Amino acid sequence: MKKLILLLSLSLISCNKNIEKYEQKKLADTLRVIDSINAARTVYNDSVRALNSQNRYRDLTGRHRFTHSEIPASGTVHFIKNGRDQYKVSGKASSGNDFVEINGDLKVVTMQYLNFEGVIKQKINGTAFRRTSKTSFKDEKKGPYWRLQNKKGGEGFVEYIDIHF
Repeated sequence: MKKLILLLSLSLISCNKNIEKYEQKKLADTLRVIDSINAARTVYNDSVRALNSQNRYRDLTGRHRFTHSEIPASGTVHFIKNGRDQYKVSGKASSGNDFVEINGDLKVVTMQYLNFEGVIKQKINGTAFRRTSKTSFKDEKKGPYWRLQNKKGGEGFVEYIDIHF
């Protein structure tokens, strides 16, 4: 009887070791499969991310001429890409004490319309004016530029602020 109990306990111990080895192998196999799935998903997600970062329209990154109808000299505005068809813009045009500055974010909706959100500050003939509402620049097909659609200035007169392409 003692021999039988001893034999059974030894077989249980050896079975437990085999079960542990089996469970460890099964876990290792499962982890290997999960790692290969994650690697495939990473490759797929990277390709989707690359496609989603490509512009739908031409890349506007760089310097563009920036003009105001009341300022004889032109300035520059810098476009820095920060998303799909989205840019951080900043620039200035000045002559003497008169100036116009632009800072904000611009999104290309179509090649005809650029939506702008930010600040356009200007000082013309001693009168300061600040535009902070969302607005658009539009290619009105009158020249190689996008024209600010919020054209009324601080004194109520029409002003043309243009970003040239």
